[in-house]
Amino acid sequence: MTAFGAALRATSVGYAAGAFDVIQQLAEPKASLVETMKNRGQRSLQRHYRRGIRGRLGVVFGATVVIPTMALGSPDASHVERITVGTTAVSVEFPETQFGAGTEPLLVWIRRSMNIVSAYYGRFPSRTLRIKLVAGEGGGVYTGTTWGREGGLIRLKVGRDVTDTQMLNDWVLVHEMTHLALPDVGEEHAWLSEGLAVYIEGIERVQAGNRSEEDVFAEELHSMPRGLPEAGDQGLDHTHTWGRTYWGGAMFCLLADVAIHLQTDNRFGLQDAMRAVLKSSGGLSSHWSIERTFQTADLATGTHVLEQLYVQMKDQPVTPDLPGLWAQLGVHGDGSTVSLADDAPLAYVRRAIMGPREHKDL
Repeated sequence: MTAFGAALRATSVGYAAGAFDVIQQLAEPKASLVETMKNRGQRSLQRHYRRGIRGRLGVVFGATVVIPTMALGSPDASHVERITVGTTAVSVEFPETQFGAGTEPLLVWIRRSMNIVSAYYGRFPSRTLRIKLVAGEGGGVYTGTTWGREGGLIRLKVGRDVTDTQMLNDWVLVHEMTHLALPDVGEEHAWLSEGLAVYIEGIERVQAGNRSEEDVFAEELHSMPRGLPEAGDQGLDHTHTWGRTYWGGAMFCLLADVAIHLQTDNRFGLQDAMRAVLKSSGGLSSHWSIERTFQTADLATGTHVLEQLYVQMKDQPVTPDLPGLWAQLGVHGDGSTVSLADDAPLAYVRRAIMGPREHKDL
């Protein structure tokens, strides 16, 4: 029996039979289920992006919009600031409309966000980066969109009166920068790109001391159930609602992360797998099949967790017992606050996931 199975049987917190089977099977080493890789051709630059505004406790789905290629230009840019963060050369295009705080606080925000993402992946996902800022009314960081072209391009809408506190607590830029680390796996697999960015953003910020662990799990407890399948669901590859795309994808990542840690006796996790994918693919500027992505990730951890979980969840609904999993991780919520118990059966896994991880040359 695996460590995960033993932990389940030793506690009063159980799993629904289907959910137990999913995690139990993932904790057992098996031969690879996917051996072939297919190359994906060039995709149109005029791509569809699902845009959302996420508050502290969830994602509110906006509309699907098409960003014309001409919109990527910079006819309204009054000047460009060039900075270097680590080994990445960054050009930041500021609009003609001035921000109330000036340019320096925004550059501090960009540097901080890049350092947060760099720490998670062992390096920043792209060697060059172009950031185009668009000014909006009021304060806050509104939305962002990321492309793999030109090494990396992020378009951000930011309020003219954005404050230092709003930028310190911002999730949007870290989320968008995280997109740069995954190769383009195709629109039909948007649940992976969005789910990874939702799931990893919180962990990245906890590891950097920019967000509390309790806050991340408060968001998960509130919003991840929105990613569970509903009536008529046909699996992650075929159900493109906002809940399944963002939080269904994040749920997939949580299940995979826990299973990798268990199967490797806490030596590896999803973070190590995604570092390997970035190293091999070069990130968003590359076009990979989802099978190749998961095969590369699993090879790095010596498991088949991602390949097997994808086979189980891509074409059919899977409903894990999320409250049971969180309880075993030592995460408890009462509706308004979240507490963490270090004596829970899988608390050691939670600590490993959330704690800073030394760079491994995978």
